[in-house]
Amino acid sequence: MAACWYLHAVVTLDIDHAENRRKRRVISLEETTSKAVKSLRRPAAGTAARWYAASVFPGKEDVAERHLRMQGFHPFTPRREKTTRHARRIETRPAAYFPGYMFIALDVALQRWRSVNGTFGVRSLIMQGERPLPVPSGLVERFIALTGRDGLLDFSGGLAAGASVRILSGPFAEMIGRLDRLDPAGRARVLVAIMNGEIPVDMDSRELIAIA
Repeated sequence: MAACWYLHAVVTLDIDHAENRRKRRVISLEETTSKAVKSLRRPAAGTAARWYAASVFPGKEDVAERHLRMQGFHPFTPRREKTTRHARRIETRPAAYFPGYMFIALDVALQRWRSVNGTFGVRSLIMQGERPLPVPSGLVERFIALTGRDGLLDFSGGLAAGASVRILSGPFAEMIGRLDRLDPAGRARVLVAIMNGEIPVDMDSRELIAIA
């Protein structure tokens, strides 16, 4: 049962429509960008490497990634912007899209994959019997294709005026609205229903995801 979480993600995340959208926002935080570029490593061409899921301790994704790289492994953690509220302060920061999980590229026939389970920050690989269970082919590759240079997932492809959208970050995070317009630069205006009326909110389209 523990291995089925990513299969649920395939069903619930409508990511096919965003594959062709490759323009990405570049943020000024050099440290975050550098970390993102390092994390987007793929299995080496010509090898039998596959992507596997691993359970990690809460909030330890960055630590686990760092220690895995030190051992020569190639980890990847899909991330999004997460907005948290503390009293009157609003803070937005990168966070794991699947809290407590990450992906690791492995050739289980050649690599000492059991050492992953002993890595600081990692609980264990998701197993099937005595062997790690590979994730469906193409799943992690799609997440990588949807990841910008800032290391964050971008589901904004397929947005169209009139569509219902969910706001992912900022002061209106998790609210549902109607997309009023979208310009070529990626700026969007969303009409958010508040107190029997609609108010226009301007934001980056990366902060939106279309919903059915």
